Amino acid sequence: MSDLKPFIHPDAKIGNNVSIAPFSYIYGDVVIGDNTWIGPNVTIMDGARIGSGCRIFPGAVISAEPQDLKYAGEYTTTEIGNNTVIREYVTIHKGTSDKLKTVVGDNCLIMGYVHIDHDCIVGNNCIFANYTGLSGHCIIEDYATLEGRVGLQQFMRVGRYSFVGATTMIRKNVPPFIKTSREPASYMGVNSIGLRRRGFTEERINNIQNIYRVLFQKGMNISQALEVIKKEFEESEEKNEIIDFVLNSEKGIITRD
Repeated sequence: MSDLKPFIHPDAKIGNNVSIAPFSYIYGDVVIGDNTWIGPNVTIMDGARIGSGCRIFPGAVISAEPQDLKYAGEYTTTEIGNNTVIREYVTIHKGTSDKLKTVVGDNCLIMGYVHIDHDCIVGNNCIFANYTGLSGHCIIEDYATLEGRVGLQQFMRVGRYSFVGATTMIRKNVPPFIKTSREPASYMGVNSIGLRRRGFTEERINNIQNIYRVLFQKGMNISQALEVIKKEFEESEEKNEIIDFVLNSEKGIITRD
């Protein structure tokens, strides 16, 4: 076993203290940052840009061509941030002419068999549990958690600090700071446990809860609710973020069951 080696193309740029196990294949147009560990049977294809301190487990395929019939061979990349863990058999495809890249940020945990399709942008500190799948062009913002077997339709957006329950299918955008589950995906309250873990005060959490009571529980349409929120709530980062998210959700947002 000691004589077995990975294949590393001579043009690949490999940082310091990088460990690459036997049977892995590293293509030429690849950059791997310092202190990254790559297990056996990993394939890292042209266009991959992988940060420092990452851990990539057996069977993962990074930066394969997108599963998009419109892709015409244009030069695109897959960018993985620092200290991100990619578990067994994860597939992350490079971008198309839309964004020219697929991105996974820093400090993410991408569990086994997750698929991240072309032109997706995943923020920092996100957690995706096993078998979750993102169709193309999705945006997942910082600190979002997707439980197992979650599926996202193309062009969906999931806001910061949100929590999506297992087996949920996302066909509308998920605003920040909330929990969603069921079929169809529905508002299940504010992600108060997750917010407390991330250092939000009770005052901030209560303010977020009151905003979402107006948006989802007072029987108003979206336009009416936004007008009330703008007029009756003091200025805050969370208030502005929720309003901006809703106003910029062309695909619409989830509703309360």
